[in-house]
Amino acid sequence: MKTTVKILKKPITSTFIAILFGFLVAAVVLVFAGYNPWQSFGALFNGIFAKPKYISNVIIKATPIILTGLSVAFAFKTGLFNIGAEGQYIAGTIAAVCVGVKFNFAPVIQIPLVVLSGVLAGAAFGGIIGYLKAKFGIHEVITSIMLNWIGLYLSNFVVNTAVYHQPNSTSSYAVNESSFTMLLPNWKASKAGMAALKPNKWLYEMMLKTDVNFGILIAVLMAIVIWFLLYRSTKGYELRAVGFNRDAAEFAGINVGRNITQAMLIAGALAGLAGALAITGTSPHKISQMAAFENNGFNGLSVALIAGSSPIGCIFAGLLFGGLLYGGQSVQQDVGAPTEIINIMIGTIVFFVALTKIVPSLADRLEKRGAHHVK
Repeated sequence: MKTTVKILKKPITSTFIAILFGFLVAAVVLVFAGYNPWQSFGALFNGIFAKPKYISNVIIKATPIILTGLSVAFAFKTGLFNIGAEGQYIAGTIAAVCVGVKFNFAPVIQIPLVVLSGVLAGAAFGGIIGYLKAKFGIHEVITSIMLNWIGLYLSNFVVNTAVYHQPNSTSSYAVNESSFTMLLPNWKASKAGMAALKPNKWLYEMMLKTDVNFGILIAVLMAIVIWFLLYRSTKGYELRAVGFNRDAAEFAGINVGRNITQAMLIAGALAGLAGALAITGTSPHKISQMAAFENNGFNGLSVALIAGSSPIGCIFAGLLFGGLLYGGQSVQQDVGAPTEIINIMIGTIVFFVALTKIVPSLADRLEKRGAHHVK
């Protein structure tokens, strides 16, 4: 009994239960829609693990979501609700394209320049939200939503400017090749590269059939950095103190306004980094006219919730989310079931994650009942 109670009280247990219920609800919906749930889930997992290129594409899909999830999770830990990760992500893509198209330095200069431009653009969007909250008390949800739309229309404006618009298309020019952050893009396409990769079918398929890039390494590194910042630094203590109790933090001499602004600057920078790496690391390396949001930032919100706002947890939640989004295509292709089933599953997982307090309270009841029987 004690072991069961301890397991139930762990946050990760609630997450696994939420994921289980997500699959159960999806199975019920599939049955009522006339589809075989086992066959559908088989197609889902095949679409994730069956081929090396599938695994690689899941990681590629997950990378920006991990970073936007980190952005939202970091803001949560500091008492802020960063629903503006979508706009900050878009700002990162805009800046990366503007700089990547106009400049063509050697990669050692070009790549940091393009990526840093995206980081700064995202930070600027986040900083505006933080400043308005700290200075005028304007709720971050309102300003975040407004800046999301500003980002979308700004992106469309840049796409249609004479400087960046690619003729006879609905997109901008692609950034120069010196901006690319793919893994050995020129070597793997050369005769020598193909000859070296051919003996290993796994590497051959993964390297040549997907845009393998360094983004996932940067995402993991940033998760570790954010964890260290939050839990092993004085600044992290200040930021969390403001999030836990703003009045108490101010009474203790912490500059609340400054910390709110700094928190949103960092959150925005993470989402902007996601946008920049999406441009430099994956085809077509440009931005296109948008009729609606692409949801990279909003998906990050779900990732942060599933991860319980844990920076390290965002890595695994992002991979889960990327797997569901990418593997979900196979459900439609192989079984014929609509991809909305995957969205229902994701929504159910997030819904049950939001009810995580139920599981620990259930554990407390079991513990009390066990103690009562012992007496």
